[in-house]
Amino acid sequence: MSPTAVAISPSLPAAAGWCQARAAAQLQRFELKYLVEEDMARALRQFVRCYLGPDEFAANAVDCAYPVHSLYLDSPDLALYAATTAGERNRFKLRVRFYSDAPDAPVFFEIKRRCNETISKLRAAVRRDAVGPLLAGAWPAFSHLVTPRPKQFFALQEFCRLVRRLDATPRSHVVYQREAWASRADNSLRVTFDREVRCEAQFHPRLHAGFGAGNAVAPFAQRVICEIKFTDRMPNWCGEMIRAFGLLRAGAAKYAEGVALLGEQQLCNSGVGLRIAASPDAAREPILAGHTAHAW
Repeated sequence: MSPTAVAISPSLPAAAGWCQARAAAQLQRFELKYLVEEDMARALRQFVRCYLGPDEFAANAVDCAYPVHSLYLDSPDLALYAATTAGERNRFKLRVRFYSDAPDAPVFFEIKRRCNETISKLRAAVRRDAVGPLLAGAWPAFSHLVTPRPKQFFALQEFCRLVRRLDATPRSHVVYQREAWASRADNSLRVTFDREVRCEAQFHPRLHAGFGAGNAVAPFAQRVICEIKFTDRMPNWCGEMIRAFGLLRAGAAKYAEGVALLGEQQLCNSGVGLRIAASPDAAREPILAGHTAHAW
């Protein structure tokens, strides 16, 4: 890793201020992660279902679980990966998330940012046929969105701005089965169980629900990632569950763990030239006044 790859947050434009300025536009929450064995996950499910119901996507699914696919983007020197492994307190991830291969299924461009202990997310639902052009450098337009609304367009603009600033391109495809439970009244509390996490190298923007040349790795083996996600305050019963089952918080960054297992040298293209060609219009679009790619 190059020295510039690790020092991301000090180079951000007032990292803490950025978080505050964008707070109103992002969904903010806290996330507690635990790595557990399957037997423990099933016991936790029995506890959780006394308080929560299956989320809207899991309600009609077998075992209340559905597949989640994420295409992670990073800079040529894997700066976002390095920020995670270095434990930077202010960092973010760029990912394209999808749940189906259906041509009319939406694709979500996401910025997931950590500011100290707070997690915030910007998300834009994008038409599938717009994914390739946008990741190749096309400037965002309302026509790229599934629902052309200002908040969605703002999220898409921010995503594309960060992609341009980092010179980020696809690096890794991560897939897993998610069992999700949520508060019945609103989305203020969610408990999820992520199983069968797989990660493979991917340098192109094509979205596919399968795996490529058989290079997928399983960074968590057969263990299950249990996450408690909440806004404001964690309910008392969650604290009781943590104590009763003796849960210990653990790091479980799917992208970072996958890169570490695949090998940084397999995904870092410094001196290799793995890059998606930009569109002809990309060269005429501004990145950021006073900044160039790799400045982070």
